[in-house]
Amino acid sequence: MVKKVALLTAGGFAPCLSSAVAGLVKRYTEVAPETTIIAYRYGYEGLLKGDSVEFLPAVREHYDRLFAFGGSPIGNSRVKLTNVDDLVTRGLVPAGADPLKVAADQLVADGVDVLHTIGGDDTNTTAADLAAYLAAHDYPLTVVGLPKTIDNDIVPIRQSLGAWSAADQGARFAANIIAEHNSAPRELIIHEIMGRNCGYLAAETARRYRAWLDEQEWLPEAGLDRRAWDIHALYVPEAKIDLDAEAARLKAVMDEVGNINLFISEGAGVPDIIAKLEAEGLEVPKDAFGHVQLNQINPGEWFAKQFAEKLDAGKTMVQKSGYFARSAKSDPEDLELIAKTCDMAVDAALAGTPGVIGQDEEAGDKLSVIDFPRIAGHKPFDITLPWFTELLSEIGQPAPVAA
Repeated sequence: MVKKVALLTAGGFAPCLSSAVAGLVKRYTEVAPETTIIAYRYGYEGLLKGDSVEFLPAVREHYDRLFAFGGSPIGNSRVKLTNVDDLVTRGLVPAGADPLKVAADQLVADGVDVLHTIGGDDTNTTAADLAAYLAAHDYPLTVVGLPKTIDNDIVPIRQSLGAWSAADQGARFAANIIAEHNSAPRELIIHEIMGRNCGYLAAETARRYRAWLDEQEWLPEAGLDRRAWDIHALYVPEAKIDLDAEAARLKAVMDEVGNINLFISEGAGVPDIIAKLEAEGLEVPKDAFGHVQLNQINPGEWFAKQFAEKLDAGKTMVQKSGYFARSAKSDPEDLELIAKTCDMAVDAALAGTPGVIGQDEEAGDKLSVIDFPRIAGHKPFDITLPWFTELLSEIGQPAPVAA
């Protein structure tokens, strides 16, 4: 019998965390109201420290208030339980300790029967490490994960929670930023969108932004010209970028339209940037998971340097929608998927079935409990999708070639 459930959110924010916490509380209150619910503050860091808060009756009565907000009410952190050196350095475990054992012992000490992890591929692969440790050492505890990432790059999950909402918010951000296009002659605007190894969010943001353009009424006779508001290039990590050819193409557009708007995934061109930095003898900063810290190398600024002079740009502006998009509340489309995911997560937990709840691409996209060993990160965006190739054709960009 499940007597106590623990929740944690981890990794970067996505527009689903607050709603997923609400969804889990809602479902447990409906089907197992006697179950105690606690939350570890700031993700796996809170678990290692034993820093938790109990959800008292007021939370169960007013969980619906969480749907109105983005972020995470219980806090996130980036912690990898198998990166011992990092955890020792940060003072989260003592030297010589096994972080997986520290986490497992804390769960037992807290009397937890079920742990729900809400996070992306790093969070859920860490959950997989923890689940494997618990199983191997006979800890009586079930781990059930929910897939969160605005990159939508978790294998084998079709649609991760929060990605649709992030694309909506990125498109909304772009609508205001691109209004700046005639604040100076020959302006180059670069919209940098999150997506370390996957171009999904940049592509979906572009698709939704252009859908917004379709809904508007234009008046070119007064200077309100759709061509000036449109996207003129879209770069994702999965496709090669011929900088010289693109500079020539975009120069012609600049000459005709008077401005250029670029949408780039933050991971686009990163191998070239890293190679340049390393050739100069500079250290490439990385996080606890071994990921390059993209905010330290500024891909948007790099693209600005490649294109500004070649396009004879009078003004260049680089704007990042990442934090604006990822910290938003869930949109109706996501809320529907979150509700179904939370319901299945609770049902699986009560049945003692571990895994990650997601639309399994290997089972016809059916919402399923996916075994932890099948979970992986860095699923590439499919640049052969018809809507993507059509979008590029419509904006005059050559068909994508795989990087």
